[in-house]
Amino acid sequence: MTSARQVSHGRQLVFPWTDCLLGHLRYDSRVPQKSRKHRTPPRKTVAIRRIFLLSPANASGIRAQLMLREGASFPLALRLREGRLTLGEAFSFISGLYFRGKLAYAKAFAHPPAKTDGALVITAGGGLLPTEKLLTREELCAISAASISLSDERYRIPFERDARLLADQIGINCEVVLLGSVATPKYVEPLLKIFGERLLFPAEFAGRGDMSRGGLMLRCVRSGEQLTYVPVATAQRHGARPPKLPPMRFASPHLAI
Repeated sequence: MTSARQVSHGRQLVFPWTDCLLGHLRYDSRVPQKSRKHRTPPRKTVAIRRIFLLSPANASGIRAQLMLREGASFPLALRLREGRLTLGEAFSFISGLYFRGKLAYAKAFAHPPAKTDGALVITAGGGLLPTEKLLTREELCAISAASISLSDERYRIPFERDARLLADQIGINCEVVLLGSVATPKYVEPLLKIFGERLLFPAEFAGRGDMSRGGLMLRCVRSGEQLTYVPVATAQRHGARPPKLPPMRFASPHLAI
């Protein structure tokens, strides 16, 4: 077999049979080639779209009457009278810990589609309203006048109307989390008909009272960890009462919940 010999033609060096073979293979024998590794582009994490529906505060309770009283002069009552109080602020005062926890939780973890409110309040006579809606005293009385019962058309018709509009607006790829009671049909029945499997609620709510739920949600906001959402249609809605939550630690001990 002929050996590979350098043959000189003037100043050019050629490699007779090796260059012929490697040239046929389309490989340059004099320039080392670096192998190129195929890199898979990183997958983009798509955040789940999610909105929250908050059950309302009881506007017939003592705290509501204090705010609605004609002669009330404390700051929240004055702002309500002037139309500078939001629905979320009004219901947080009326309900206390429970609604305050729902409001803080929804604001912290909502991820709504474009041009959609991340937190909406179910009202007795006004359908679904944004938590940031400014109210007057008369408007608060009007949206709280009906009874929250499916037999009361003043409650049911606006509620179902707004829920259908919301379903069309958010599409099929957005979760709807109910922060309210799932033990009775007053919220669940209309919402299930419209949202189906997209209607979720926190599994940790089962067996807890309102105060416990409020405290739990405030702890979640503080830790940055969300609750576990399960479909209302198939989930266990009742459960044994869980252990009492430990007090929240604050800089001042008297502020612990």
